[in-house]
Amino acid sequence: MKVSLSWLNDYIAIEMEATALAEALTMVGLEVESVFDRYGYLDTVHVGRISEVRPHAQADKLRVCEVDVGDRRLSVVCGAPNVKAGMLAPLALPGTVFPDGAVLEQYAIRGQISAGMLCSEAELGLGVDREGIMVLDASLAVGSKLAEALRLSDTVLEIDLTPNRPDCLSMLGIAREIAAIQKIPLQYPDYTLADREEQISKLTSVKIEAPNHCPRYAARLLENIAVAPSPFWLQDRLLSVGLRPINNIVDITNYVLMETGQPLHAFDFDRLAENSIVVSTANPGETFVTLDQKERSLDSTMLMICDGQKPVAIAGVMGGLNSEIEAATHRVLIESAYFAPVSIRKTSKKLGLNTEASHRFERGIDPEGTIKAVNRAARLMAELASGRIIPGIIDEHPRPPLARNLTLTVAHTNRLLGTRMNRRAIADLLESIEFSVENKDDADELQVVPPPFRVDISRPEDLMEEVARLAGYNNIPTTFPLIPAEGRRAAPQLGLRNRIKDIMSGFGFTEAINYSFAHPRVGDRLRLAPQDPRRAFVAILNPLTEDQATMRTSLIPGLLEATGYNLAQQVKNLKFFEVGRIFINKDPKHLPQEIEMLAGLWTGARSNSSWLSPENPCDFYDIKGAVEGLLTALRVPGVRFTAMPSALCHYTRSGYTAQILSGTTPLGLVGQAHPQVLANYNLKQSAFIFELEIDRLASLLPAITASQAVPKFPAVFRDITVIVSKHIETQEVLDRVESFNEALVESLHLFDVFTGDPIPSGKKSISFRVTYRSHDKTLEDEDISQLHKSITARLLQAFEATLPA
Repeated sequence: MKVSLSWLNDYIAIEMEATALAEALTMVGLEVESVFDRYGYLDTVHVGRISEVRPHAQADKLRVCEVDVGDRRLSVVCGAPNVKAGMLAPLALPGTVFPDGAVLEQYAIRGQISAGMLCSEAELGLGVDREGIMVLDASLAVGSKLAEALRLSDTVLEIDLTPNRPDCLSMLGIAREIAAIQKIPLQYPDYTLADREEQISKLTSVKIEAPNHCPRYAARLLENIAVAPSPFWLQDRLLSVGLRPINNIVDITNYVLMETGQPLHAFDFDRLAENSIVVSTANPGETFVTLDQKERSLDSTMLMICDGQKPVAIAGVMGGLNSEIEAATHRVLIESAYFAPVSIRKTSKKLGLNTEASHRFERGIDPEGTIKAVNRAARLMAELASGRIIPGIIDEHPRPPLARNLTLTVAHTNRLLGTRMNRRAIADLLESIEFSVENKDDADELQVVPPPFRVDISRPEDLMEEVARLAGYNNIPTTFPLIPAEGRRAAPQLGLRNRIKDIMSGFGFTEAINYSFAHPRVGDRLRLAPQDPRRAFVAILNPLTEDQATMRTSLIPGLLEATGYNLAQQVKNLKFFEVGRIFINKDPKHLPQEIEMLAGLWTGARSNSSWLSPENPCDFYDIKGAVEGLLTALRVPGVRFTAMPSALCHYTRSGYTAQILSGTTPLGLVGQAHPQVLANYNLKQSAFIFELEIDRLASLLPAITASQAVPKFPAVFRDITVIVSKHIETQEVLDRVESFNEALVESLHLFDVFTGDPIPSGKKSISFRVTYRSHDKTLEDEDISQLHKSITARLLQAFEATLPA
């Protein structure tokens, strides 16, 4: 919304500097985006004295003028009939941007370089005369800037209004706010018309067939209209706010629109069939040509203004080509209506047609302002277009709005705002913007009636907002909440979550953050069993999309979808992890169980190729190693991996999946994603995944970190190789050795598992290294030989194993 200070001065004497006014308006909720002088384009236009005029060598109607601009003389080609030596005229230099957007450049005219342009009033936007160059007063200083010489200055404020303040989409609306800031009265235009007798009803009529869409429709009629260009002052007012002048009738409707905020429309009365207006909705499939000469397709929800036979305007949006004002127009019907905001908003959006009128109607205008606006327009048309106003006014008002009586409690207002204002102060603030306030001297409660143009006021809290902004947000005392100053420990779960993220990032994984919503068929895509609790989804009442209609019961689908997106972008090597909650609907009558999980995915190469090593694909042991490293860094005790039974391998591949345990407590799983699951997510390369339940991890972490001294004595290493059934897990063999609880056994390290010739069929060879160490002395061979043989013998017996040949 652009507002001109010179226009505002018609209604209120502005006592503040432009920058101070902009700041004050911003502080009352009307954000001023920019402040500029609309005559700034005249900075490159100077007062020039024409010292010599001579004929153009190659053009009879052109002359070459030598123009003195104070510090230099310039040669300018000019064709104006009134140019003569000795006169003062405005000279635009190259680079000048004219009001119509044209940019002046230095160029040659018929072989003669023109170093500028001698301008007319119309070309500079300072008048309507186009017949010759503008003649300046001889007393002006030659070479001075034209704006300074003529004292031209008009500051324009560009205001970014919020949708709830349509009352400020007018000059009077902004002037009203300034009047409240300056605490001075606002001067309204004269809206009265003395109708001696009622004649209009004999000439025309208005019928509202859709009162839900059009609660009020007013009209006035003028005859003997002379359509012509508007006087300069009217054109200048419109130009100051960015509107293009058309003719005096259309310009007056736009002027009143910008002045009052009430959109108007002028019909050529003689082009209205049966000289009547009917307000009704369109017929389905009907088409209509608007003023911009475009054909619009209508539907039954769109409100139309019709004459006795056909539509003549899209209500509240744009008029029709079949009733526009023309040069031959002699009778004009002025429309001033109140249309339902929802109706206009829907029509404007469906048609993709946003106009100054629809912008105001869809936000809500003053339902009581229709008569004032139509009277104002009629007076101006009678004055500027030599028209005669037909006595009387049509005002169809089938559904008057109900008065809004609100009760405002002073104590409650002060409590919510943090202020200490009394009844009188609050009442004065509200009355400064034309609210009606009663019982302001003898009670804690104020009865407030908002003015009809404030369509955004509907509850006491809205009144409190008005009090706050008018009193000044910066004048509200600063207070602090009564909370204890001391801090508190962060929740252990938060610390664990951050540690996990740090460790996984250190392993080269990237954190993924996915929606907590999932596709309803994610259970099928993951091949979950029918009775799997993860099929107990929580349905969302208002999902964003059909693909996000349930709460997730696993983090794996989100990682698979993120993988698919990256693969589509040709990113082949991926290492993702995500920490988040899943939601299990155990009982529909209660809230779902929320479980915090950690999931990870690795696909593509183990590492990017380089000159040092080729690119090798990742495998099960890579992601298993990442999980082992994570659990070791978290100091989770007794971690072991055991084969996952085939019946539990839903979205992972049987034989390539391990269950993760801490002692006997299950923590999660790690394995290769099942090929069918990958196909369900359109993934064409293998992927390895893991899942861990963070809540269980948290319960296993040691409360105290223990340490031990660095060993003083060296270790002794011995290897054991046994041949066992291939159905025996290697971890079982290692666990059995640890169960012997031998004091000298410090650690075990598996370094080889082998099948194939010469190992018998159905068997495998397991080789691991035993580290022996004493805390009291250096071990000799005889100290451990017998123990080593004993451990080997017990393993052979426990697993019916043999030694290699």
